[in-house]
Order: sequence, then C-alpha cells, then structure tokens
Amino acid sequence: MLTEIGHYVNGSRVVGRSGRHASVFNPATGEQTGSVALAATAEVDAAVAAAAAAFPAWSRMPPLRRARILGKFLALVDARIDELAAVITAEHGKVLSDAVGEIQRGMEVVEFATGIPQLLKGEVTENVGTRVDSHSLRQPLGVVAGITPFNFPVMVPMWMFPVAIACGNCFILKPSERDPGASLLMAEWLTEAGLPDGVFQVVQGDKEAVDALLHHSDIAAISFVGSTPIAKYIYATATAQGKRAQALGGAKNHMIVMPDADLDQAVDALMGAAYGSAGERCMAISVAVPVGEQTADALMERLIPKVRALKVGPGTDPESDMGPLVTRQHYDKVRGYIDQGVAEGAELVVDGRDLKLQGYEDGYFLGGTLFDRVTPDMRIYREEIFGPVLAVTRAPDYATAAALINAHEFGNGTAIFTRDGDAAREFAHGIEVGMVGINVPIPVPMAFHSFGGWKASLFGDHHMHGPEGVRFYTRLKTITTRWPTGIRAGADFVMPTMK
Repeated sequence: MLTEIGHYVNGSRVVGRSGRHASVFNPATGEQTGSVALAATAEVDAAVAAAAAAFPAWSRMPPLRRARILGKFLALVDARIDELAAVITAEHGKVLSDAVGEIQRGMEVVEFATGIPQLLKGEVTENVGTRVDSHSLRQPLGVVAGITPFNFPVMVPMWMFPVAIACGNCFILKPSERDPGASLLMAEWLTEAGLPDGVFQVVQGDKEAVDALLHHSDIAAISFVGSTPIAKYIYATATAQGKRAQALGGAKNHMIVMPDADLDQAVDALMGAAYGSAGERCMAISVAVPVGEQTADALMERLIPKVRALKVGPGTDPESDMGPLVTRQHYDKVRGYIDQGVAEGAELVVDGRDLKLQGYEDGYFLGGTLFDRVTPDMRIYREEIFGPVLAVTRAPDYATAAALINAHEFGNGTAIFTRDGDAAREFAHGIEVGMVGINVPIPVPMAFHSFGGWKASLFGDHHMHGPEGVRFYTRLKTITTRWPTGIRAGADFVMPTMK
C-alpha cells in the first residue's frame, strides 16, 4: 500500500486538495513507496494565512520561552533519531549512518538557536546627547519560507527554521518532493514540543508552490538551497517582490594536494568527501588537484584501489559505504556525465557505470568513478555532477592550482592538504571561496558559525545559520529616547549634533 504524504497546516496533517501528486520511490529498489501531494496556490495561501494569524502572539512570546520549546523539540529528535534516519534512508537512499550524521548536524543548529535570548541582545548607549539615550534591538520579519533540496531533507531545513522561529518568525517549509516524509515528522514533533499552531508549517509541492511563496505579499523572506540556475531564479524573483532572500546554489569543490602532504590522510579524506552520500552533497570534493606529476602519480596509486573497493549497497546495509542515487532521472544524468567525460578525452580510471547488485537490479546504483587528467575545458570539470564522480586535474605548481579554483564560477568550499604553514596561510587568505579547509576536506562550519559560499554558489548578503542567520531573520531597530525634565530650550531647526 502506498503512503499518502500531505501537508502540515495549523498544527495537523492535511490532505492535498489540488488533485496533483508526485511519486516517491525507494532508490535502492526502484519501487514506488508513496505519493506526495503537490500544493496549488490556494493551499499555499491557506498556510500563509495560518502563519500570519499566529505571528503576533509568537513574536511577542519572550525569547526564553521560545528557546525552551526548541529545547524540548531537540530532546524529541535525539530520542527518536533512528526513526527519522530510517525515513531519510528509505526516500533518499543514503546509508543510515550518514542519515544519522545529517540529523546530528541539524540538531547542532537547534542547540545554537536555543541561545536566542543572548543572540537577540542589542546595544545601549547612555547620553548620546544631553539627557538622550539610544538602544538597538532586533525584531522578527513576520512569515518566512524555506525551499530545501533532496540531498539533506532534515539538515538543510534545520539550517533555517530553528533560527527563524527562535527569532520570533513563523516558518513555512517547502521540502523536496523527492523525499518529503521527514518534514512531517519534524512538524509533528515541534507541535508535541509545544510550538503553537501555525508557527511551523509544511507545504509539499513543485514549481507552483514555489512561485506561490515567491509572489505572496505576506512572505517577508525566502531561504533556498539547490542548484545555481534555480538559486538565481529564486533570488531574482523574491527580491523583485521586495522580499529578503538568501539562495545557495551549486558547487565544484577542489582539494589541492601539495607534495609535502600526508598522502594516506589525503586519500582517506578524498574517499569520504567525494563518495560519501554518493557525492550528492554541495560540499563534496569533486576535483582533486595534486601539485606535481610525482604527487599525482603517488596519489592515484593509493586512490585507485580504494575507489574500486568501495562497498556500494542499500542504505540499510551497515556494511555499505555508499547507497544509490536519489532517482532514476538523476542516475541517468550522472551516468551521462561519465559518458561525456570519456567522449571529451578524460582518462576513465575507475568506471562505476556497470555496477549491478543482486536483488537490487532496479535500484539507482552507480559505482565510484574516477577520472584522471581532466582539463578545465571539459564539462565534467566545469559543471556540478552531484554524483560519485571524482576528477583529478594535475597542476605543475601551487600557483596554477590556486588559479584554477579562483577562475571557477563556483566558490562554495575548498581544501588544501599540506604540512607547510606558509602555503596553508596563503591558501586561506588568497583563495576566492567562502568555506576553506586546511587538512579538512569538508569544511562545513559548526552551527555557531555561518554557512555559505561565494560567486555563483550564493545569492544574497547573508550566509545561513550562526550569527548571519540571526541577522537574516531579523531587522534592526534603533530607538532614541529623551524624557521631559521641565527644562525647555526652544525649538531647534538644525540637524541634531553632539556639539
């Protein structure tokens, strides 16, 4: 029997009314397991109306009480983490340990958001003028929305909604229709934790729902994570409607391997960063840049057998290193990139296209794939593949390697492996990328810092979560105060000064 996945509005699950649905599949078997409702504009309007009605009371609730509700939600997630991870694996395909890790990274943002009483503290200056004081505070925006991708159905929403609602906003989540189940569990657990009806809601859907959110006059801000073309569309459309927007796009993350690097450490780092979650991560390393032919040859000698030994299987198998891709369409797209790389003349060292698993012949499995001698003019170098495909681009020296990264249109994450402090410092300060790792392959900031790239990887002025998240979901107000003293000096018609 297929699971029917609907929306979550005003504190309860509701069935879809549009008559439109999308199929949900188990990527390991290729079988349809559910059907998700696709909201019409009227359904989005109803969710926004419920959020707008809830906003006045929620925004006036003391921040400490809002934080305590999030603390209860955090405890529920911690107690039920295996249940939530199982839903992620069933719909996305990633291995269970990776699903648990995703949830734990999301929980860290919830923990950060429980500190909102401290984070919302403003500034006070006494006697900015004679008997005049000024203070500043940050106030919520109103109703805000998040549009999130398939690859992290829990973590990416948690980059957004804990900070948003802690700041006093009401939040509407539009998750990916490919793996929508986790969104409803989070909504129910927030209600169980004591969150008032209407403060957090889920609207399932496709482009119609997205456009309804982008054009709704009561939506004050939009957060988005996904591909760069869609990020550009989200940002341009939202800002044209006068909304605040942060839209995180694609990536092509490089890792430089210097001649003095610990090669065993670098290879282990590359394996996890390139092939974890089948490469379906915006922070995945998809290009390795060894410096010097000797370094490149030594790297490949160690890398090839490890890629060939990758254990690919269903996410429920604890022995699996890597699960399937999320959909048949995405499988075909990634496989097409491998075909393209061969046609362009890259050296295909490990070919994952012909992987077949007994009992899972209809699953969307692709083996780890490794290209050598990839050049910057090739599509597999220029474009985001979002699959288990690692390209090795050799560089004669550090300057050439760094120039490759700085010339690329994306600037999400990058790393360098070296023992040389001078090279590491030069890399950290000179590279034109938003998140940098020094002997750290996936430099995702902790929750109390902020996440975001540069160039075509981010559209908007604010990164996600951390202090930038608080600034994005609030607006600054400065209040200047003087109380009557009985002393009158007469009207003053010039700009006030401190003279």
